[in-house]
Formats: sequence, structure tokens, C-alpha cells
Amino acid sequence: MTRTPAWDVAATVPDPELPVVTIADLGILRDVTEDDRGRVHVQITPTYSGCPAMETIRDDLVDALTLAGYSQVDVELVLSPAWTTDWLTDDARTKLEAYGVAPPAARVAGAGDGPVPLSLSVRCPQCGSPDTRESSRFGSTACKSLWVCRSCREPFDHFKPL
Repeated sequence: MTRTPAWDVAATVPDPELPVVTIADLGILRDVTEDDRGRVHVQITPTYSGCPAMETIRDDLVDALTLAGYSQVDVELVLSPAWTTDWLTDDARTKLEAYGVAPPAARVAGAGDGPVPLSLSVRCPQCGSPDTRESSRFGSTACKSLWVCRSCREPFDHFKPL
């Protein structure tokens, strides 16, 4: 995939549920192609099936690319391969933590060949303590769970690893 000027515009679109990260940071921006007549085709993958933010992301992509001068913008939802938290950029993980959302741990390449790593706790993005507990499997959105830090007593979202 070649990065194009249209890709650069699409990559700036923020996630509507987590505005500190872009759709490129999250890895849901899959491909952007453009032709010499100003037509753009964008492929995006939802973080999970049925994600309600996809319609807003589609509208935001059309708006951003139209404002940038592209005459026709087509946004395609691509479901295969399914999105995984492995597609989060390191920048996304840093931005999420600074925003107060505990990012999922990065998986180890080749881990399918051996034991599955198990995380016993989630580090609090407020104070850094590992002394946390899951309060609810579902947080502010279905892709996050709600946790509470036992040290600083602050609640926080944890982006579920997929």
C-alpha cells in the first residue's frame, strides 16, 4: 500500500469515541486509493462487529476528504481480517494511557506456538499501580471494560485485548 495525499487526510480523522487517537492510530484505517479524477476509495475495519461509531467515522471521512478537494469519496467496511488490538500503533497506546484509558498489552509475535501470556492485572493509567480490579466487563463502550484502582481509587476504562 502506497501512502497518498488522500491517505494523509484520512489518517487525521479522530475516533469519535476516543478523540485523542486517530483511525490510523487505532489501525482501523486499512487502505486509501485515489485516482486522477478526484475519486477516493477508503477501507476501514471496525474494532468489533456492530461498532456504532463506524457510521460517524464514515461521515467524518467523507467530510474531511471532500473538504480537501476530493470530488467523490466511497467508504467500504472491511470485516476480514477482523481487527485486533495488535493493530494499535505504539503512539495509540501512549495516547490512550495519557487520556486515562489503559491500553491492552501488546502480544508477543509467535505466541501462538507456546503458552498464552496471561495478564493478572491492568496497570492504572492514573497512578501506575498494578493493584486494580475489574468492576464491569463493559465500560463506556463495548470495546472497553471498567476497572478501579485500589491505590488511587480512580475508575478507568481498559481497552479490551482482541
